[in-house]
Amino acid sequence: MTDSFEIFPLGDSAVTIDLGNTIREDLNDKVLAMQRWLVENSFEGYIDSIAAYSSLSAFYDPVEVGRRHPSSSSAFAFVSERLREAYEQSAVRPAGSGEPIRIPVCYEAPLAPDLLLLAEKMERTPEEIIHLHTSRVYRVYMIGFLPGFAYLGETSELLAIPRKPRPVPVNAGSVGITGRQTGIYPLDSPGGWYIIGRAPVVLFDPDLTPPARLAIGDAVEFYPITLKEFGRLHLL
Repeated sequence: MTDSFEIFPLGDSAVTIDLGNTIREDLNDKVLAMQRWLVENSFEGYIDSIAAYSSLSAFYDPVEVGRRHPSSSSAFAFVSERLREAYEQSAVRPAGSGEPIRIPVCYEAPLAPDLLLLAEKMERTPEEIIHLHTSRVYRVYMIGFLPGFAYLGETSELLAIPRKPRPVPVNAGSVGITGRQTGIYPLDSPGGWYIIGRAPVVLFDPDLTPPARLAIGDAVEFYPITLKEFGRLHLL
């Protein structure tokens, strides 16, 4: 785990602590630990926090913080100090030992519009792409972009590929890859990831608590299903 971090403002009502621009489980574990500490040691004016791969952003009411904590030179200075305390005092919990969340994916046409193109670009067969994608357990590193969109990593380095030059319409449930990340689109949306399949699952439902099916720190494993099975399972 790194001993260095950077703290900087995110507009006038949020502060970010960044542990390094990289994908690492230990950094993500520390981010989650800091988020728990911040919730357990909340302060007047605190609104919420958002965890990412290796950073945590704390959102606050600058007027309320300034009024409640006048001894600090500014609201930014006060929240920055709380984030330093979160880094120094938070304890990382051991990784969970539960079974991965298994998600079915149909890798057949027409639900995998980019699979053949990806296989051609990587000089591999579609079957090899599918095997590489389903042969490991992924970690949910962050939720963002869309409600319930989980950024999962890391894919095999053999699947690493830049984003598409421009976004295209993507159906909800579509499974995409880019860089060494994979993820499932929870809603119909423009997207620039290469779509290699579709999952017959609901990943976000505002009527549920919590509304997102996946959470940071979860382990996820994909397994292939046929087009017929997809039709039978749609939507779990």
